Amino acid sequence: MKVLVIGGGGREHALVWKLSRSPRVDKIFCAPGNAGISEIAECIDIKADDIGALLNFARYEWIDLTVVGPEAPLTMGIVDAFKREGLRIFGPDASGARLEGSKVFAKDFMLRYGLPTAEYKTFTSYLHAEEYVRLKGAPIVIKADGLAAGKGVFIAESHDEAIDALKKIMKEKAFGDAGSRVIVEQCLRGEEASFMALTDGDTIIPLATSQDHKRIFDNDKGPNTGGMGAYSPAPVITHETADVVMKTVMNPLLKGLKREGIDYKGVIYAGLMICDGKPYVLEFNCRFGDPETQPVLMRLESDLFDAMKATAEGRLKDINISWKDEASVCVVISAKGYPDSYEKGKVITGLDTLKDEDNVVVFHAGTSINNDNIVTSGGRVLGVTAIGKDIKDAKENAYKAIDKIHFDGMHYRKDISDKAIKR
Repeated sequence: MKVLVIGGGGREHALVWKLSRSPRVDKIFCAPGNAGISEIAECIDIKADDIGALLNFARYEWIDLTVVGPEAPLTMGIVDAFKREGLRIFGPDASGARLEGSKVFAKDFMLRYGLPTAEYKTFTSYLHAEEYVRLKGAPIVIKADGLAAGKGVFIAESHDEAIDALKKIMKEKAFGDAGSRVIVEQCLRGEEASFMALTDGDTIIPLATSQDHKRIFDNDKGPNTGGMGAYSPAPVITHETADVVMKTVMNPLLKGLKREGIDYKGVIYAGLMICDGKPYVLEFNCRFGDPETQPVLMRLESDLFDAMKATAEGRLKDINISWKDEASVCVVISAKGYPDSYEKGKVITGLDTLKDEDNVVVFHAGTSINNDNIVTSGGRVLGVTAIGKDIKDAKENAYKAIDKIHFDGMHYRKDISDKAIKR
């Protein structure tokens, strides 16, 4: 079987890595890929949002399954385009991808179908939004409506921070059209966790739980990023809590999608806030999380290709998914300056020393090859992912591996998974 994976980040490297271990997969292409992916798949110089070129490539190469990694091509309708041509593809169509593409749509959807979420109001006027913030006070959450690479959410601890966030989104247009509408939302206090599941529109199967670290600095300080690390499982989601998530979030979500005529086949990701054991939905994503995918797939025992193919074909009820008992921790190494403007072209050393490690995989995110050297080319550069008998052991393995890696200006958090270890 031939597989095409779309995207070029750490999530896509993890997907390619796991798919390459399937006995049913003969050849993997990745568009555009990165330096790490090029070691196990053929990288194709096509951008992830060039739907026409990707469609032509899939037809020409007789691709058996296309897997979409990032959210942008999903919201642009890549699945719709592939399905019109009779090509098998893993991911929701554009109508389903609106759950991530528009936070307003997602919040209104949750309200219609009774999913637990924070109180909110939507604004297109800066003055009205500012007036509402003054009325509600802080802490409060400000969200850009559209896609903002994980950086369009501001948890404002003071009135001034909230006003600054509104100005950045609505006046300065930091996220372009994604900020033409904003959500001003009640600030929930609790512990965040990621809950991903596969669904073919009829059956829904939860994946292993995980927890992300959004802030750039230790102790959850500094601005939000795309994610600075993750671990799996997430102890905050107990078996009882997971049952509640399925009952109050995932099953009602699936029923709502069917009622609205949305044929959703792919991953549904609920970003949750757990407050006194009760889950509330912060947001939905229509694809695998990054960096949550890295530790989750390290723990997956089942064949990922079989599960994805069955999802795309509407046969998910035939699939059983099993997991390793061990825990996994991913620590993201970023470039100097990230999440703002960052340096590129820094030579990365030490990666060869980790290639034969049984309990560590270094997933590449922002890397490329220059004069036979692997160099930095993005804000999040690497995701050092380790497995261990428990989270503490996995963390130790990850940080031991990081000690062997170097590039100028490299930055990483030292406290990934501490929250879980201290529980």
